[in-house]
Amino acid sequence: MNDIQPFSIAVEDADLDDLRDRLARTRWSDESPADGRERGIRAAELRELADAWRSDYDWRAHEERLNRIPQFVTEIDGQRVHFLHARCDREDAPALLLTHGFPSSNVEFARLVDLLTDPSNGPAFHVVAPSLPGYGFSTPLSGAGWSMGRIADAWIELMRRLGYRRYGVHGGDIGAGVSGMVASRDPEHVVGIHVVTDPMTAASAATFIPGMADSLDASDPIDQLILERMAAFRNDASGYLAIQNTRPQTIGYGLTDSPTFLLAWIVEKLQEWTDVDLDPELILTLVSVAWFGRAGASAAHTLYDQAHSSEWGGPVTVPQSFTVFGADETVRRVMRSPEDARWVEFGNGQHFPAMELPEVLAEDVQAFFGPLR
Repeated sequence: MNDIQPFSIAVEDADLDDLRDRLARTRWSDESPADGRERGIRAAELRELADAWRSDYDWRAHEERLNRIPQFVTEIDGQRVHFLHARCDREDAPALLLTHGFPSSNVEFARLVDLLTDPSNGPAFHVVAPSLPGYGFSTPLSGAGWSMGRIADAWIELMRRLGYRRYGVHGGDIGAGVSGMVASRDPEHVVGIHVVTDPMTAASAATFIPGMADSLDASDPIDQLILERMAAFRNDASGYLAIQNTRPQTIGYGLTDSPTFLLAWIVEKLQEWTDVDLDPELILTLVSVAWFGRAGASAAHTLYDQAHSSEWGGPVTVPQSFTVFGADETVRRVMRSPEDARWVEFGNGQHFPAMELPEVLAEDVQAFFGPLR
């Protein structure tokens, strides 16, 4: 089935009423006995966001804004895939495939799509931004086995259906892994790969991706810092991953039934993995899409699938670019790259640069892919 159908977000009024009712009936826990966020998002912070979500946040306005971006759905390998597909005015512009990570969706790229499709803003592209299977409106999940390799094959098929013979790929977090696999599996069509990361993401990835930490030497100060960050991730910050990698169905009941739980689950990571304050309206839009898409449980299942997969990518032969946000000297030690790879470092921003610093990211993407046209 090669059918591609136009899609518009149209949440039922009854679903909006249900969301507000559930938020109003939240049974709140006591505040954490700790002063900071080391035990999770603080109750006062979460209450403020939940109250805004219930009373002040205008979903219809954001729904309308999102629907200004052309959206479509198709079925690939039995899975419903929702994607943004915004074409620029220049017919001969190159195509660019954007892939997000956890705990996000293609909503993350809304501002970036505007910037990258506008010829007055620099080199412009036809942008394709799918939500990963089980995320956003790429739901429900069709079944087990949606590891990064299978997603990469689906993305290659999506670009074929759209008629793009040459395209670039960009991603961070899971999206970086998927993009790398797309580039390694489809080098005759991929012109280059642009990856974003940050020091903590690189260190945490080194804890579970085979081979990344093999050459680290504890006697070297930089390597020691990486090892300390890896230990900190394992000991204090990996609980979300451990439970989703092992019992996604169990955690999924809460993520699907309680909007307050879903809000806490996502916002904790937005707080922990950014150093630029995000607009609360953007945060609530991101969480709303996960709520209305019933994506809490299904996103957890795809993390389980990757944790139980032996696929971590193959050799990439196309031009590569790595952009580090919140950069320090550690990332190059764990992210091995060819000598001719492009490296760019920015002092701020972290895990979500498309939401934290969209203008900076857009310029960097244009700088890399512009000469590859």
